Amino acid sequence: MISPKLVEVGRHLNINIITNSEIKTVEGEPGNFTVTLSNHPRYIDPVKCTGCGECAKHCPVTAVNRYNKGLDDRRATFIEYPQAVPLAFGIDTDTCVGCGLCENVCIARAIQYDETERESQVTVGSIILAPGSMGYDPSKLDFWGYGKYANVLTSEEFERILSASGPYFGHLSRPLDREEPKKIAWIQCVGSRDTNKCGNGYCSSVCCMYAIKEAMIAKEHAHGELDCAIFNMDIRSFGKDYEKYYLRAKDKDGVRFVKARIHTITEIPETGDLQVWYIDETGQRLEETFSMIVLSVGLQIPENVADVARNMGVELNKYRFVETGPFTPVETSRPGIYTCGVFQGPKDIPSSVTEASAAACLAGAELAVSRGMDTPTVQVTEQKDVAGESPRIGVFVCNCGINIGGVVDVPAVQAYAAKLPNVAYTDQNLFTCSQDTQDKIKEKIIEHKLNRVVVASCSPKTHEQMFMETLEACGLNRYLFEMANIRNQNSWIHSKTPAIATQKAKDLVRMAVARASTLKPLAEKVISVNKQALVIGGGVAGMNAALGLARQGFRVFLLEKETELGGLSRRLHHTIEGGDIRAYIKQLVADVRKNEFIEVITGARVTNFSGYKGNFKTEVVAGPANTKLTVDHGVIIVATGAMEYTPTEYLYGQDSRVVTQLELGDRLEEKGVDGLSTVVMIQCIGSRNSTNENCSRICCQNAVKNALLIKKADPDIQVYILYRDIRTYGLMEDYYTEARNLGVIFIRFDENDPPQVRSTPDGLIVSVTDHILRLPLEIQTELLTLSAGVTATDTAELCGIMKFNRNPEGFFIEAHVKLRPVDMPGDGIFLCGTAHGPKLISETIAQAQAAASRATTFLSKSEIKLSAITAKVDTEHCVKCLTCVRSCPFGVPVFNTDKQVIEIDEAICHGCGVCAAICPRQTIQLNFYEDDQLNCKIDALLAGGM
Repeated sequence: MISPKLVEVGRHLNINIITNSEIKTVEGEPGNFTVTLSNHPRYIDPVKCTGCGECAKHCPVTAVNRYNKGLDDRRATFIEYPQAVPLAFGIDTDTCVGCGLCENVCIARAIQYDETERESQVTVGSIILAPGSMGYDPSKLDFWGYGKYANVLTSEEFERILSASGPYFGHLSRPLDREEPKKIAWIQCVGSRDTNKCGNGYCSSVCCMYAIKEAMIAKEHAHGELDCAIFNMDIRSFGKDYEKYYLRAKDKDGVRFVKARIHTITEIPETGDLQVWYIDETGQRLEETFSMIVLSVGLQIPENVADVARNMGVELNKYRFVETGPFTPVETSRPGIYTCGVFQGPKDIPSSVTEASAAACLAGAELAVSRGMDTPTVQVTEQKDVAGESPRIGVFVCNCGINIGGVVDVPAVQAYAAKLPNVAYTDQNLFTCSQDTQDKIKEKIIEHKLNRVVVASCSPKTHEQMFMETLEACGLNRYLFEMANIRNQNSWIHSKTPAIATQKAKDLVRMAVARASTLKPLAEKVISVNKQALVIGGGVAGMNAALGLARQGFRVFLLEKETELGGLSRRLHHTIEGGDIRAYIKQLVADVRKNEFIEVITGARVTNFSGYKGNFKTEVVAGPANTKLTVDHGVIIVATGAMEYTPTEYLYGQDSRVVTQLELGDRLEEKGVDGLSTVVMIQCIGSRNSTNENCSRICCQNAVKNALLIKKADPDIQVYILYRDIRTYGLMEDYYTEARNLGVIFIRFDENDPPQVRSTPDGLIVSVTDHILRLPLEIQTELLTLSAGVTATDTAELCGIMKFNRNPEGFFIEAHVKLRPVDMPGDGIFLCGTAHGPKLISETIAQAQAAASRATTFLSKSEIKLSAITAKVDTEHCVKCLTCVRSCPFGVPVFNTDKQVIEIDEAICHGCGVCAAICPRQTIQLNFYEDDQLNCKIDALLAGGM
């Protein structure tokens, strides 16, 4: 997944990669920093090194492979991993014996033994700190048996075992004897949520989900039945659709989830198996034997990274994460220096990518006045005319580690491809998406005079653009490329039947080669970009997105359907950290109103929409008089927000003593705790049920926040929180700990045995089965608070007009959950805030800034290219039946009454192909998917003798 990003960064003209270096000092101020670097020697010149690997092949010295977590060896001359950027080797001087063999075999003369550490300086306008984190070292906790028993591993080590480039080439094996395990246990919260043993009181946010993922992948890699058990305190699947993945693992794939903490692990010497003892929720002492144990280690910041930050004048918290505010999530204590990813706090990949874009937005605002001054121009390779040439096809088959190579006989597929018509060259690669393979493809295109390329690998969705750019770098038209998806459509599906998978791979390659022979160059239209933005939604997300763009000099139209800005945040009072939301919103609205680049349109409703990326046109009615407005803009940011779920459970709306958390917040703000002696809160109302399977993410912290407010106001008030899993992820775990220390009582209930509530004149009676006592409890309370979930705003009308996609819960769908979390599938359209899914106000702000950053990548260009994949009409044979006009979901085909013909504007055509498929006369063709280019694949498939 990360390989295309590595390649993109390695190729980008505006990114100067400085590896093996550390920051010594930072002097100056925002807009003009001087950064002094220590450049450590690698003893091999990365510019001269070709990545051929001859030095490592001849190196006689072995060393522990730190990349594979010590599970295998590497040479003293080494490269970290196959997709490394830059693809250059280095010498480990701690193990090198100075034999000189690497220098003797290096044809490029890249070896430089005399290289020494040096200093260099760079001048920059802003700085982003993204040093990442490291996994907790459990060897300090001897009771886990780590370092003592060979089959007790960390989750990082298990990841490497599962990886195709790992120590066992992706085969599921135990370190002790290389046998395939039959039973694996995961132990959660090792190095997290532990103030007693390791001092890391925070939740690392990612461990539950990666344990579930590892269990699922392990089951896929296993050749027989594999019993997977995850021992946990709470399962924290709080991300978008994470709960669905958890339910799939639990209910469909048989992963066991055990609410328990293992207290003793011993090894059975004869077998290497591991015996564990634990106490379950009933208090019963149980014993199980496992083949392997995986310790789900938390994330922490190394001390040397913390020292660098401190030397830069950046404040850190007690856990060495950067100190940021709830309303300034990526800003450090030093102006002009920003942060993102795990250094800001524990988080997963989508949140890290989002914060990276947010930091880029704020850094970009510092640089806006000098944008383009130091930007190198792209040297476009002149495109070769291959129109008169016979097809010469190169086929590159990818192993994708063992994702493909562990199932499909890749050498057999390569040999088969070599015999196909018009194939001039074939090759196979470990990772075709790696930088070295991209360079190799370029070399082979030139060497063998290839004029078409087929890559048999994974999904075009994530990798096609990268391969097309590789063709362009060689002077070939990008549309002379075809992919055969032999991973998603083959090896993943037929993982248990290698012979069938291999035959299907041959079929898919044969079809791809047949289609490649019919491909022809296509011209992409170049259009100018309207440097204005439309932001839909005037809540926290919309306003921050608007400011993020305006501060970079772009004009913004901010639409809000209500008569005032603020959205749902107007009902909020304080963040769990204590931030004053009302004061923040007041200042935010003032900043938006006074910004000369932002035009606020309230009481607005979208009535019509047309156009394409870089040139959209949106019609709006606004204000009491329904004034009609037309907005021309180059990008769209969708920030329509969300709402609090209105409960139908537990007498809500029937008894005034039943309120939601937002209503409790209002009461505490207006009346304090007067008249309260007992408060009961019930979690997961409107979430994690058959109607809405997902977690609403914010409810646990909301309950803890209000519980703390009550306890701090009057410690004698009894507060009960009835929950299924407490999901105070990240640094919010400290507040959960504080609530327990202040006497808030947390009672877990089973989803199949939820609390019951009845009303009496003397108070509400809440009945719940205690998970430890296994006995029913009754609590009398004056106030029952329901932690209501988050529901999407009704955007059906907007989606009908603007053709946006939503998930079953009504939230908008991003282009890629990890790589493009704020992009929508349509180019030039971005997404942020709770319109994307439930999230905290700090996360909303970061995502809004991220959306503004991504939008800036469009608006900063004077012109862009449109896809050549568009429909065209053969007007001579068209019978003007208007079927295409009625069928197009985007309303692109129109009947020109003057010319009496159907017209399709290629600038606004989305290339979906509906019109081409439905045309009864077949007079509409879709470029790159013309009839003959599809029929030939069918013919090729049938020629294989299905």
